[in-house]
This record gives sequence, C-alpha cells and structure tokens, in this order.
Amino acid sequence: MVTRTSIAPSRDVLRPMGQQTATFPAYSDLAPRLCRVGSHPEPMVAHLMATCSGYAYADEKVVAMIMARMGLEDNHCLLVAEAVDAMFIRSTAYLVQSADGRVVILCFRGTEPTNIVNWLTDADINPTRVPISFPGRPGAFDVHGGFYRNVRATRYEVAAALKRALGGGSVTGDGDMAHPLEALYVTGHSLGGAMAAITALMLTTEEAYASIAEKLRAVYTFGQPMIGTPELAAACATHRPLVGKLVRYVHRRDVVPQLPPTLAGRFAHFGAEYQYRGPPGGERWQSGPPTPQMGRVLDLLLTPLGFLTGQIRALHDVPFRASIQDHLPHHYIATLTPPGVRTEYGD
Repeated sequence: MVTRTSIAPSRDVLRPMGQQTATFPAYSDLAPRLCRVGSHPEPMVAHLMATCSGYAYADEKVVAMIMARMGLEDNHCLLVAEAVDAMFIRSTAYLVQSADGRVVILCFRGTEPTNIVNWLTDADINPTRVPISFPGRPGAFDVHGGFYRNVRATRYEVAAALKRALGGGSVTGDGDMAHPLEALYVTGHSLGGAMAAITALMLTTEEAYASIAEKLRAVYTFGQPMIGTPELAAACATHRPLVGKLVRYVHRRDVVPQLPPTLAGRFAHFGAEYQYRGPPGGERWQSGPPTPQMGRVLDLLLTPLGFLTGQIRALHDVPFRASIQDHLPHHYIATLTPPGVRTEYGD
C-alpha cells in the first residue's frame, strides 16, 4: 500500500528557538540559482543534495524544515512510501518543491540502520532482467533485483506528482504554483542513491516519462552501491540524456560503493565519481576512477571491525579496505559543506 502525505512548512522553522537574529537560509535565492546551474558537479548543489539525502531518514516534517533552512522556504513536501515486508520492499521518496514551483528535488531514503527489511533488500541481489530501450540499442540488462523492486513500488505515484508539477500544480495536489516545473534534481544516499540512479535511467529511456526527463538537471548520489552489470554501465556511460548529469560521491573507504561483491556476479558503476580520501579537514573531493567491486569475502567480514577501529582515534589509520563508519550520511554532508556556508544547524 502506498502512503502519501504532504506538508508545507511555515517560515517559523527558519529561526532556531530563542534566537533573535536571522540565521537561515544557508543559500539565498536558491530556486533561481538551481535553475541557472549549467554544469555538474556544482558545490552548492552537492551540499544541498547531500543534506537532503541525509535527512531523508527522518519524516516529512523534518525534511521540509531542513530544506527550508537550506533555502527552499515555504516548500511543498510530499512523502510517497510503500512497505511490504514479505517482498523486501521499503520504498520511501520525498518530493520537495520550491515555493514558486520551478524546482523539485526527488530524494529517496536509503538503508535504515535498524530496519532488517532494508538490509534484506540490499542483500536481495538476484538480478532482474529488465528491458531498457537505449536509442539505437534496444535490449535487456540485468539489474539488482531488490533495488529495482523498490523503485517500481512507488514510481507511479512519484511520476504522477512530477506530472502535476509539469502542469503548474503542487506536487502535493493542493492547488496551483506560480510556475511549472523547470528543474528536476534526483538524489539519495546508500539504497536511496541506487534508487535515484535507477529512476534516472527509467525517466530517460521510457517514452511515458519523456516530458519529465526533459527537466532533469542532475542526479547526485552518496555512498551508492552498483545497480547493474558492466554491460548496463557501458550503455549508460554513452546515454546522452545522462552524460554529465549523474555524479557519485564516495567517502574514504565507504563499503557500500564496493558492493555487491564479486561473488554475487559482475556489477559496475557508471557516472562521474568523486572521492574523499583524506581525514576530516584534509584534501577535498577529487575526481577518480570508478570504485571496483569488492573481491575478497574477508574484506566484507572485516568491515564491522573497521567500524570499531573508527571509534578509536589511535586506530583511525588502520588500513581496512572497507568501512561502515565512512558510509554514514553525516560524513558526506560535513565534507561537502563549502567553506563559509552555514550548515543546516545555522553554524
């Protein structure tokens, strides 16, 4: 069953309790700026998308509040979700629409740390053969079954909301906006990043979504696992509607971008990858080659130990190849916050 709730936050959320001076928003004139961005990655957009992805683990009130603090004041926020435990489905999407209607951010929630169904979804790697019609290259490709099922669970509700925005309406269905949709951004962390990538692929290859795909500006993912085979990745790399629009961020030794492991079959990334290899406050994000699949079962088994050593300062530099600690969304937000820009907390 799909649940659908909406909220339009007041500007009161922009002022922390007891504070008399204006602290927010972090970015002024954010909607017009998002419409003007010409190439990606762009630091402001990366910061905004990382923040939205991190807070997608909360409810719609928190998402609306945080995005208002970032600069989308009086946004319209729609939650679309479906949960079917027996099907390993925990699909949650937020659509955050600017007050003027020109910008929509579609953000997918990632793997919830305490939700066993989410972890089973990630582990449900048996591929699903999916027909994908790339221009001049129709065919079928193997896609991660759990990720694909979760996208399918909510895609019609999500597409309906985006089509309302295209027609000048609110994503929530509550009235009209001043402008129709002009710029669509898609994002997510972890499982949410995989769902964002699959959604972008659907939008740009299925004729039913062509009008929405025309508004797609960029896809930003954080700690995203691989979604399909090397053959699919190669096709996506030359798919014009996605070229230059899909950006993946990998923080240090984050284990999730290395998954699924090779014992599960052949998988590969696509899109531009940016890596943060230094300690907090060290080197900034750098373009790098795609993260390869994890090849050794031992590395996967040692990942929890890497998390424990990450809590001990003296052991920070122990060279585990994979880390759960590095996957946490607050690391992505912290390292992608541009110098001099206020955080979502107002500092």
